[in-house]
Amino acid sequence: MTRIIADISVSLDGFVTGPDPDPGNGLGTGGEALHTWAFSDDPEDLRVLREGTARSGAVVLGRHLFDVVDGPNGWDDKTGYGAGEVGKPAFVVVTSSPPESMRLTSLDWTFVTTGLRDAVAAARERAEAASSAGGRDLDVVLMGGGATVCSALDAGLVDVLSLHLAPVVLGSGTPLFTGVAPRGLVQRSVTSTSTATHLVYDVL
Repeated sequence: MTRIIADISVSLDGFVTGPDPDPGNGLGTGGEALHTWAFSDDPEDLRVLREGTARSGAVVLGRHLFDVVDGPNGWDDKTGYGAGEVGKPAFVVVTSSPPESMRLTSLDWTFVTTGLRDAVAAARERAEAASSAGGRDLDVVLMGGGATVCSALDAGLVDVLSLHLAPVVLGSGTPLFTGVAPRGLVQRSVTSTSTATHLVYDVL
């Protein structure tokens, strides 16, 4: 069965970027520390990264994050979705207007202008098609940014919340949880490494 998994790295004080994020400054000042785990040699970090990349049948992201990954300092052939794993699932971008051009033309991009719910539905269709073609269950992964994940949680679109809690306090930046309605979670797993605590919850 295809699940909708919100998967994002977050600081101890709840930020998914540092201050002043933009396409030229990626995750903001100090925000690179959030993803140290994704480039770690720790076997457990590698396992989490590889399993997450392998299960991704389609990926949803917001327009701001698309502008970062497609920007001049964004993804390339060596570092892309899944960091060094460089997975190539279908990508669905929720946006008010598609870009006029893009750098990463080798990836499968779909731009949805009718809202997050429709973007998730489009991604589910792509993931289910990939599941049928590959003979195994694949999921939809909401990779962010923070506003996209927060909105999906608030709308009841998320089945699983996967957080990579980085041992850093950023002080400011883009918060993950802002104005979200109360929602219950069931903790499914906790994996601790030197670079992160990987937390997985079912969303009620």
